[in-house]
Amino acid sequence: MTTETYECFTVEIADAVAHIRLSRPEKRNAMSPSFWTDLPAIVRGIDDNARARCIVISADTAGERPIFSAGIDVSMFGGGELGSDKNHPQAGAAFYLEVHRLQDAFNALEECRVPVIAAIHGGCIGGGVDLITACDIRFASADAFITIYEINVGMTADVGTFPRILNHMPEGVVRELAYTGRRMQADECERRGLFNTVLPDQAALLDHAMATAREIASKPPLAVYGCKRIITYSRDHSTVEALDNIAVWNMSMLLPQEMMEAMVAKGAKRPGVFSDLPKRKAG
Repeated sequence: MTTETYECFTVEIADAVAHIRLSRPEKRNAMSPSFWTDLPAIVRGIDDNARARCIVISADTAGERPIFSAGIDVSMFGGGELGSDKNHPQAGAAFYLEVHRLQDAFNALEECRVPVIAAIHGGCIGGGVDLITACDIRFASADAFITIYEINVGMTADVGTFPRILNHMPEGVVRELAYTGRRMQADECERRGLFNTVLPDQAALLDHAMATAREIASKPPLAVYGCKRIITYSRDHSTVEALDNIAVWNMSMLLPQEMMEAMVAKGAKRPGVFSDLPKRKAG
């Protein structure tokens, strides 16, 4: 197992699974300036170097009211990141560029070739919702909740929640959450389709998330990548376009030897032996 530490994260990689933990429980895992630089670098580093076949994102939490993430650190609104002088003639353009930079941090999760699982324990607030909606799968503990909190501080959520959460919940429900900022508890999130499964507590949540990640990691990586790519493409295109894209993908990427290995391994009740995704070359 390898372990790496950052201001906002601890990263452990073992058994082809990368576990990225938000590691500032004393700050309610708020997203400080370094968060937005480190997260995409971590995710792209894992992907580009084929260091893992699945990623799990969880959070270190503390106290009776655990918080997965409180969203963007308020310090970012008082300095250069998001606190530009609104009277400056180029303030709007600078803010626009900065928001795109923040959006890119979560785009990295969606663009990553390997699946990303969010394991949500406690409150998932504001930017935390942006994060989890960019993941492939969302599991939660029974005490988890989400809040599209931005309306409560006079903002419109702008880092990814709206275009992604609409793929999981009805528009009217999303509008209610966005306009009111109310909490949606884990059981309702599951019922509405945002959470795949709700587990009784944090220990059960992490066990389930890691077991699922290991199961995904045992499958042929190229086939898993194809599934992720085609599902995302199909979401944003017509059926005709998606079917053609699937045909072109399999025409180019289907590996008969890995299909045979998958079938033989299943018959022999042993793990399959599959090639990792190719590393991406720098530059």
